[in-house]
This record gives sequence, C-alpha cells and structure tokens, in this order.
Amino acid sequence: MQPSRDIRRLVEIMAALRDPQHGCPWDIEQSFDTIVPYTLEEAYEVADAIERRDADDLREELGDLLLQVVYYAQMAAERGFFDFEDVVEGITRKMVRRHPHVFGDEVARSARSAKGQWERIKAEERAEKALRQAELATRLDGRSGAAGEDWKQSARLDAAPLLLDSVPGNFPALVLALKVQQKAATVGFDWDAAEPIRAKIEEEFAEFDQAFAKDDREHMVDEFGDLLFSLVNLGRFHGLDPEMALRGCVAKFRYRFGHIERQLAAAGRTLTEASLAEMEALWVEAKTAPAAAQPAGDATRTSG
Repeated sequence: MQPSRDIRRLVEIMAALRDPQHGCPWDIEQSFDTIVPYTLEEAYEVADAIERRDADDLREELGDLLLQVVYYAQMAAERGFFDFEDVVEGITRKMVRRHPHVFGDEVARSARSAKGQWERIKAEERAEKALRQAELATRLDGRSGAAGEDWKQSARLDAAPLLLDSVPGNFPALVLALKVQQKAATVGFDWDAAEPIRAKIEEEFAEFDQAFAKDDREHMVDEFGDLLFSLVNLGRFHGLDPEMALRGCVAKFRYRFGHIERQLAAAGRTLTEASLAEMEALWVEAKTAPAAAQPAGDATRTSG
C-alpha cells in the first residue's frame, strides 16, 4: 500500500491495521478508552508546534491528530455505530446549517442577524440528534457490549439535558472551569463586577488557611479547588484565558530555570552544587534580561 494525498487511503490503512487476521497486534487490541490519552497528547503537540511557529512540525502533528479521528471512526464502524464518511457528512452539514449567511439563499444572506435564526438552527440540530440516538439505541438493543463497553445508554433518551451537560468533562481542569463558567453566564449566572470576585478569592484563601491550621488535608484540597475556580472567574471577567496565562507563566519559569542551569554549566558546575542564594541571583538575572530574550505568553481569551 502506497502513501497518498487522498483521505480515503488513510481510512484504508487504518482498516488494514485493525484487521483481525492480518492487522497490527497493537492496533487491534486498542479501544476507545485506550486511545483517548494519545488523542489529548496529539492535540497538545499541535498547540506546541503553533506556539513554536514550527510549520513542518505543525504539518506532522496535524496528521497525527487526523489519524486519531480516523482511528475512532474505524472502531465505531466495527461496532456498527457510524463510519468516517458519517463523521464528514455530519460536520459539513453542521457548518452549512450554522452559516446560512454564507451558504444560504439570497434571503438568508441578507438576514445575517435574523431574530431567532440561531435558536431555530440549534432546535433542528437537537431534533436530529435525538432521532440519531433513538435509531442507534434500537440497533444496539440486545447486543452485548465489546470488551466491557456498553454504549446502549446512548445519551439518556428519557432524561432532559441540563445546561452544563453540553460541556465535556474531560477538558483540562482550567479549561473546564472556564467553559462551565461561560456556559452558566449565558443565562445570567455571573458576576457583574471584579470587586466581588476579588472578595471571593480572599474568602477562599482564608478558608484554605483555616483548613491548613487544622491540618485537614481533605478540606485543604476542597478549598484550594475553590480558590483556583475563583481565580479563573477573575481572569474570565477581564477577558483572560487561564490556560494560556498559566502556560505563559510556565514558559517563563522554564526559561529562567534554564538560564540558571546554563550559567552554572558555563562555570563547570551543576544545579545540585549551587546554593539556593546562587540560584536566586541567577533567577533575578534571567528575570531582568531584555524582553526580546524572554518567552511571551498570550493570555487573551480565545472564545466567548
């Protein structure tokens, strides 16, 4: 089998890798759950390539990320859920429907902000999703799960969805906190000024200190989580992305710590041989270096 620029070749390759008789033993034994960590890793590697402005790495990492989509689609096809073509059809349908001002007729193009248009689109999508879930539940009814998997519940057909159900729970914690806050804010559950948020942060800090004074580790973890959540709220109020802010902070830390190590190595010494005072002095030296020599972070909000 030869490489190709045609996406169908990638689908064929994955099918061959998963072939029970002649495929790759490692690929055959994988499941949805075992692949998830690789998917998250590939997504972060895409982000890393972008941050480093490495176009060649970005091309490669996007390919690795695309492979994850094909992998899931192949496993889904094996179980009779859907196939890769269904995935493509679904996303193209969504993009066309959600942009009537681009792909619609002349009336739709002239009514970009038509009242109720977005609500109508979302209602159509919910109705179609409910129909798909019902059909899938019917197909899977009575079928035994594979390798401990049970997909028959398919979206709790008898339960009304809650507002925050639309936020996936496996985001990184800072992103998850931001997403649920943004979703709650859509119905008015939000702060209207920064001062109360700062007061909340001070309150949570005080409660953390109280738990620390009692050596109550469980309570400390709980209050520390509350403190982080409140800090995310403060950043969100000012239009800042907490994930990007922390990543920028980590980048600065890595640069400054690397400066310490490089300076010590130039003097023929190691980190373990240096005193804390020496490392602190080199840290300050790195901190006061010209701005052009230091990594820059972008903490601006990227989504509403």
